[in-house]
Amino acid sequence: MSVVHIKIENHDYEVDSSMTVLQAARSCGYNIPSLCSWKNGRCSLASCRVCLVAVKGENRLVPSCAYPVREGLEVFINDPTAVEARRTSVELLLSNHSLNCQACSKNGQCELLEVSRIVGARQDMYAGEKTETTLDNLAPGLVRDTSKCILCGRCIETCKADQGLGILGFEKRGFKTIVGPSENRSFKDVPCIQCGQCVNACPTGALMEHSEIDKLDQAFAEGKIVIVQTAPAVRAAIAEEFGEKIGTSGTGKMVAALHRLGFYRVFDTNFGADLTIMEEANEWVHRLSSKAPSPMITSCSPGWINYIEFYYPQLLSHLSSCKSPHQMMGAIIKSYYAEKHHIDRSKICVVSIMPCIAKKYENKRDANTVDGLKDVDIVLTTRELAKLIRRAGISWKKLPDEKFDDDLIGEYSGAGVIFGVTGGVMEAAIRTAYHILTNEELEPIEFTPVRGFKGIKSAELNIKGEHYQIAVASGMKNAKVLLEEIQNGTSPYDFIEIMGCPGGCINGGGQPYVKELFLPNEDDDILETYISKRAHVLYEEDVNKEVRRSHLNPDIIRLYRDFLKEPGSHLAHKLLHTSYNSKREKYPVLEEK
Repeated sequence: MSVVHIKIENHDYEVDSSMTVLQAARSCGYNIPSLCSWKNGRCSLASCRVCLVAVKGENRLVPSCAYPVREGLEVFINDPTAVEARRTSVELLLSNHSLNCQACSKNGQCELLEVSRIVGARQDMYAGEKTETTLDNLAPGLVRDTSKCILCGRCIETCKADQGLGILGFEKRGFKTIVGPSENRSFKDVPCIQCGQCVNACPTGALMEHSEIDKLDQAFAEGKIVIVQTAPAVRAAIAEEFGEKIGTSGTGKMVAALHRLGFYRVFDTNFGADLTIMEEANEWVHRLSSKAPSPMITSCSPGWINYIEFYYPQLLSHLSSCKSPHQMMGAIIKSYYAEKHHIDRSKICVVSIMPCIAKKYENKRDANTVDGLKDVDIVLTTRELAKLIRRAGISWKKLPDEKFDDDLIGEYSGAGVIFGVTGGVMEAAIRTAYHILTNEELEPIEFTPVRGFKGIKSAELNIKGEHYQIAVASGMKNAKVLLEEIQNGTSPYDFIEIMGCPGGCINGGGQPYVKELFLPNEDDDILETYISKRAHVLYEEDVNKEVRRSHLNPDIIRLYRDFLKEPGSHLAHKLLHTSYNSKREKYPVLEEK
């Protein structure tokens, strides 16, 4: 790393020569406001003009997010002209904003509102015509409201950088400019995978998840038997919504809150993850000895499933036919659990608390039904769960730690827990596949080559002299690399795990927002480390579980003994497996490309 010497407000600093002024200032303790830059302080657009500063020798103000540092640079943040220019920039943004803050789902996490306070923006300084609004609420997962958009471009850049896609862009020109899919189509009419990473990037309420809280209220009002399940990644982040530091486990308090919200039973989707491993590991072992297409690819991530159905439908035969864990859990609740407790399955409402917006889309797939009933009825994000807890007047910090309900399907293994992080599904599957192939247990149990946050990880698995090549990818930009190898006939792999969101479910589109403006007590590098801190919660819970292999979960053993009989049985296929279809022909935009 080379360094340069700069001055900020006449104080000397030594900073990395590759930094922008914004990055350098923040590393030196100055929080210049900004709206179009995100996470690493870099910005390819410099469009919001909220981070303007004065630089000695320049006869103009410069955007600090796009201005590189150099030896001897002198920066003035508190220059009166820069202060007034930043305030004016924000006031101009507000002049074209809907300003219905009290009804906005982003209230409390709106960066525009927070920056307005920081710069001292004045009300109604610029009044006049507003850009015509598009409200798109037709897709199951995403809602777009252009009246709240500030044209920062963060969603556009995130879709490209994280997923290698270009679903969003600037549409129209001049005063009529908006952000949206090509030709201002609805999200339901474009090959958007509904991952929600754009929602996490959006500084305002212009992009949000499609809330299903009203459906939950209706289910309670109708007297349904409402059973809730929570994904492993939710516990790794829910505490952040209530002021806890990133990396704080929220398992016990989350369960206590769900009990107080009135759910009939509170289950852990980790049981469904263990069930997924039983089916998926056995499916992979069966494929090894058959002529089925290889490599087999995991099917737990609905954003990833959307991607392959849109962009690589010719490779659908490589997918495992297993439903995702929460869909499996819903199917078992409405069959095995209902039968054992003599409950009319039509009266059960299954609610899934997920870190993922794409789960809302997945839940509406026709294939995720059994005998005319949906496996899962309602999907809520981690953020929606936090809203429910606040609405009910529950004090998070005063909650005790409680356990999930132990009722036929309550136990789960450590293998189920790590499903929430990239590499976790593969590691869990290896633990059980090794047992199926050898009738022994893998030791040491941790398979560390698939851990970590590289976009693509590969490793060799040695089982009794047989060598298997495996790979793990998260984010569709990385998945594309592996899919191209399969398509070209050059893939060396036997088994591949793919997750839709970079880092896995812990970084899902429905997780709590991680934005510097609202995290004053976190570490300076929190935007670089928050994923690993959440992952640590899951790995710690795995270590602390007495049972760490899915096939040793006593509730799973009983389920197969008393009901499913064996993995891959006729009943298991009916309840736990699904099918896929090409979506290419439904979306003309794919052909346009």
